[in-house]
Amino acid sequence: MLTDRRQAGAPLPEVVTAAVAGGARRVLLREKDLPAPERSALAARLRRILAPAGGRLIVAGPDPLGGDAVHLTAADPPPPEGSGLLVGRSCHSAAEIDRLTVEDYLTVSPVFASASKPGYGPPLGPGGLAALCRRAAPRPVLALGGVETPGQAAACVAAGAAGVAVMGAVMRAADPAAVVGELCQALRGGQERRAG
Repeated sequence: MLTDRRQAGAPLPEVVTAAVAGGARRVLLREKDLPAPERSALAARLRRILAPAGGRLIVAGPDPLGGDAVHLTAADPPPPEGSGLLVGRSCHSAAEIDRLTVEDYLTVSPVFASASKPGYGPPLGPGGLAALCRRAAPRPVLALGGVETPGQAAACVAAGAAGVAVMGAVMRAADPAAVVGELCQALRGGQERRAG
């Protein structure tokens, strides 16, 4: 799950708590516009929410804010080798995937039209996602952008994604735990079908 406090239907820690209750185990803290002390305090609070479930906070940008995981834009330089960080990167094309170096995983977007970023695209669709998943192998790919329904999540797994990264559908949900639970169930079902 990616955070966006401006879309959240409740204070961000409450939404994250509900998402974790629904099955989310990785949360990507965006909120890059917050002053550094506030963002660091929020990161620490979200880590406390994730810890009992064995979850992990990933921080958007090169500074892990006292943690061990970062998610970089396509243009950010990689961290130094041996940094010990889990490193993810946003990718939108084959050319960006071809530039990967130390990254452990990547997001590929936009898979579908996104209410959070209208006009961002064009959407790759499951076929475009599948092509980029093959190109990125063996790195795991998380499908991002417009993933709002269990059917869309299952289609992403069928296309080769290891999972999905969701923002708006969870942030705007009246019941984030239920939305995350339905998406997790669809992902498990898709992974079982792919493995079988």
